[in-house]
Amino acid sequence: MRFPLAPAGWREMFILTVLLGGSGAAALTFAARGVAVLWPVGIVLLLAWIAGLLFFRDPERSTPTDAGLLVAAADGKIDEITHLDAYDGISGPATRVATFLSVLDVHINRSPCSGVVRDVRYKPGKFLDARDPDCGRLNEANTIVIDPDAPHAGPIVVRQIAGLIARRIGCNVKPRDRVEVGQRIGLIKFGSRTEIIVPGHDTYEIAVKVNDRATGAMTILARRAKATTTDAEQEASVQHA
Repeated sequence: MRFPLAPAGWREMFILTVLLGGSGAAALTFAARGVAVLWPVGIVLLLAWIAGLLFFRDPERSTPTDAGLLVAAADGKIDEITHLDAYDGISGPATRVATFLSVLDVHINRSPCSGVVRDVRYKPGKFLDARDPDCGRLNEANTIVIDPDAPHAGPIVVRQIAGLIARRIGCNVKPRDRVEVGQRIGLIKFGSRTEIIVPGHDTYEIAVKVNDRATGAMTILARRAKATTTDAEQEASVQHA
């Protein structure tokens, strides 16, 4: 049976276990021997330890696999849907859908589609609150570019963005890796933001709205719209890139 915690968080889980779990157990041991004042201290420490471990929970998910669907890359609240005039690496306009992850959300990132990883780029930066409008531009981030399987238009970009508390981004994939829709591709530790950028303003029909809750690998984020001549030309250019 699979252990339901993310291996990428082993270091933090070990520290939490030593500092909070160990201290809580010690406090309860002394409380049981007559130091009654330590009962609430021990209970609070153990609850904090459990809460810390739960941050790294990694549940199994059932992913819709219908052709042309993009699924959410993260758990959290949809806090932005923006039409962009241009985006680096995408020919022409693009659409960005961003999800804010609180410290209570599952922080595993998943691939929104099946395809092949074209590029992975890490950028150091600041640690603004993930709800700050400048965080996507200024914060530490990791960008994963995927050439998706048909009938998707590509590339599909996934950005992992660190937040005020999150200061470590984990990525499980590298260029030329094959990924499947819903596959685990990384982890952002503590509160953060995940963006998906798709080509065009009407290439995809966005299936969520701002303030909706998304569940990674399960929520349908967008559906591929009927291909146009422009889409076909763009896909041909991607295949020959």
